[in-house]
Amino acid sequence: MGFMGAKLFPSCESMCVCCPALRPSSRRPVKRYKKLLAEIFPKTPEGPPNERKIMKLCEYAAKNPLRIPKIAKFLEQRSRKELRAAHLNYVKIITEAYSKLLFICKEQMAYFAISLVNVLTDLLESKQENIHILGCQTLARFIYSQVDNTYARNIESLVHKVCTLSRQQGVEHSLLRAASLQCLSAMIWFMKEHSYIFADFDEMVQSVLENYRMDGTAGGDDDRHASQHNWVDEIVRREGRAGLGGGNDVNFCGATTTRLRSARDSSALTREERESPEVWSHICVQKLVELAKESTTMRRILDPMFSYFDMKKQWAPRHGLALLVLSDMSYPEKSSGNEQLILTTVIRHLDHKNILHCPQTKSDIIQTATSLARQLRSRGVSPELAVAGDLCRHLRKTLEAMESASVAELSLNESLQNFLEGCLVEVVRGVKDVRPLYDMMAITLENLPSIPAVARATIGSSLILCHIISLTSVSSDAPMQVFPEALLQQILRSMVHPDADTRVGAHHIFSAVIVRGPSHQRGDSEYLFATKKCQSRSPSVFSSATALLEKLRREKECLGSDKPGHMMHDDGKERNTHEEDNKHVWARKSPAYFSKLVFSFVDRWATLASSAE
Repeated sequence: MGFMGAKLFPSCESMCVCCPALRPSSRRPVKRYKKLLAEIFPKTPEGPPNERKIMKLCEYAAKNPLRIPKIAKFLEQRSRKELRAAHLNYVKIITEAYSKLLFICKEQMAYFAISLVNVLTDLLESKQENIHILGCQTLARFIYSQVDNTYARNIESLVHKVCTLSRQQGVEHSLLRAASLQCLSAMIWFMKEHSYIFADFDEMVQSVLENYRMDGTAGGDDDRHASQHNWVDEIVRREGRAGLGGGNDVNFCGATTTRLRSARDSSALTREERESPEVWSHICVQKLVELAKESTTMRRILDPMFSYFDMKKQWAPRHGLALLVLSDMSYPEKSSGNEQLILTTVIRHLDHKNILHCPQTKSDIIQTATSLARQLRSRGVSPELAVAGDLCRHLRKTLEAMESASVAELSLNESLQNFLEGCLVEVVRGVKDVRPLYDMMAITLENLPSIPAVARATIGSSLILCHIISLTSVSSDAPMQVFPEALLQQILRSMVHPDADTRVGAHHIFSAVIVRGPSHQRGDSEYLFATKKCQSRSPSVFSSATALLEKLRREKECLGSDKPGHMMHDDGKERNTHEEDNKHVWARKSPAYFSKLVFSFVDRWATLASSAE
């Protein structure tokens, strides 16, 4: 209209000086937000950003919230243009403008949040690593600015892209991994604050574990940890005491691990720490512990961890990752009450289908559990009694498998048995009141099967538990005052079991419980001597046992007298056949099954005690 007015209507232009439609376009007023947007970019692609102009733009947006959608639309379009032109400096200015908007216009986030998510998607899908780093850092700022879970689905859509970036291999990609793990830590914080679990949570956990220890050494690099002393509190978490396993056990004498401080404030980290993927992976693990507010969430966290340890063969205590991660999870700054659940879940993982038929992996898991139990005991935390029950069950399965195992499998099963016994020792040491353990044994013996192999294995596991209770109860605060009545009844029932070895095992259990009695409280050396010589006796207990045993025999005779003659004849044949089988069993076993089992356990304990002294 300015050109038309100058050529066709000269008189109109000279007369209607106030009509804006008739003025030249260069004389029209420019929108202020467009002027501010143009001023935040330097004249050359390599020029520095104008921080003052960016702040001025954000202050203008805060005072004029209706202009924010147009500002966000311009920044989004400019971002795509500069990404195509590979102008990294301009892209940095755009992300800086969005970051300032998140801080100043937090209450008006709804006007530009979707635009920012679109920009972040473009940045994470780019092919340049510097742009990937910029996108991860901007996404972390966007997550920390959330006050509710309105944009949870938008953040969830970017989880897979961030996890893919965190798994880039090579030293040259360490900055990218650090930035992506920083973003993952922000996502974990978001899930904790807003009680929301992302669909790709398993992938997040595995990405964190991939970067937890990139050097592949068990103890970590001392020089690298020495540079982190301004944010790491080093504490000794493990006692220098080997478990019960002979020379195959792992001694963590002098081993140290680290406990991380809260990483919400990134300014508390130095530049080297911000660029370290291992540092951010440690922070992610600590935030995962903070996320586990209840046992269900803790199991949700541990399941993908255990799957990763199984797949990557990371259960070995010396060279694996499992013990390091679980130790850090068991030692948060504030006790979460889930330390016992971690140990319980590790033991129950022995039943997982991935390791069900792998004795070596089971041995590694048991060694890890032994160290965790020792750590819990050093903090005065009592493990759950269900852990002892699960260990006895696995010990029974191992003893049962050893009877039909080949030569190669026999060695693995013997090693697994040793490690199970060592873990059971550490668990029982942490139990203050052992009476529930005796009740658990009574329930186990109540359902004693009639199959000889299974019955011997069941008696064997209970016998080992009895000896462990006796050996670890020297410093017990609550000694046993009376013989457990329920256990005594089940022991006497086991003494009339059809299998001869099972009856012998029941007598061994009876002797071990007597040694544990109040009139036989003694030290380790006295107990070992009494066990080997079998000279411990308690008159009152023996008289009660004799009366109950006679009662059981009379009941059995009464049941037999009620049968017809031909059934009595058949029972006589069965007894004769069974006695012949027992003769073969006793001839085959030399020395006796349970005597060998007990002496083997006691000898290992004596050797360990002497080496510790």
